[in-house]
Amino acid sequence: MADKVLEPDAPAASGDWKRDAGAVAPEETKFLQGPRPRTFELWQVLKICHELFYGFRKLHFVGPCVTVFGSARFDEHHRYYGMAREVGRLLAKSGFTTMTGGGPGIMEAANRGAQEGGGRSLGCNIVLPREQRPNPYLDSWIDFRYFFVRKVMLVKYSYAFVVLPGGFGTLDELFEVATLIQTGKVESFPVALMGTDYWRPLVDQLRLMVTEKTIDALDLDQLIISDDPGEVVSGITDTAMKRFGLTYGPQIRPRWWLFERFGRWWNRLRR
Repeated sequence: MADKVLEPDAPAASGDWKRDAGAVAPEETKFLQGPRPRTFELWQVLKICHELFYGFRKLHFVGPCVTVFGSARFDEHHRYYGMAREVGRLLAKSGFTTMTGGGPGIMEAANRGAQEGGGRSLGCNIVLPREQRPNPYLDSWIDFRYFFVRKVMLVKYSYAFVVLPGGFGTLDELFEVATLIQTGKVESFPVALMGTDYWRPLVDQLRLMVTEKTIDALDLDQLIISDDPGEVVSGITDTAMKRFGLTYGPQIRPRWWLFERFGRWWNRLRR
């Protein structure tokens, strides 16, 4: 459907929606609706480049991160919230920066735990039609309009990924990371699934995929499946230290001649 252009008076394929739904449609929505005028396409390329550049510049000094994925729909009384909060605290104690999507629920819990553990707490927030505000436990965050740019940032600076129960977005993030590892686009970073009851049907499906040879047994064996935050963080720390050579030594320092010591974002990240 993406390569078909409806004439202005042509009936819509479903209901009364039309390709040219109008000026009220966000630019990001129009961007994914097939070819647009060249000036529009060029403007989108420039905006995407700006988001990438800004993300790289802002996150360059955050230190080794662990990204925590999970639903925005769990409140602080839910057991998964408590699980994520403890993960964030232990990651901070182990010297990692905790990065999330910046929203509520599991993301808030992990960021909250990171602050309680004395570590850095970062968010890559997505701008949505129904506004999603960054949670109050972030030392710093970036707002992104493009999901794919946001996912680059969530992966690029992380040495491990912790996936708690969530919906479509969480599944998308999980399988994005799994695909990058499987295809060798990134190193074999640890991926932990927490909430074993919730993920059991998915793990059964993955085992079926191994049986049917659509994935390799190694792809599944690399997953850490546990509800114990201590076990998960210990596994992540051990792998990061031994396989990737991370240490508690000096971090990358900013260069004054690149204007990297200026701005509120740098002052906030230094805390």
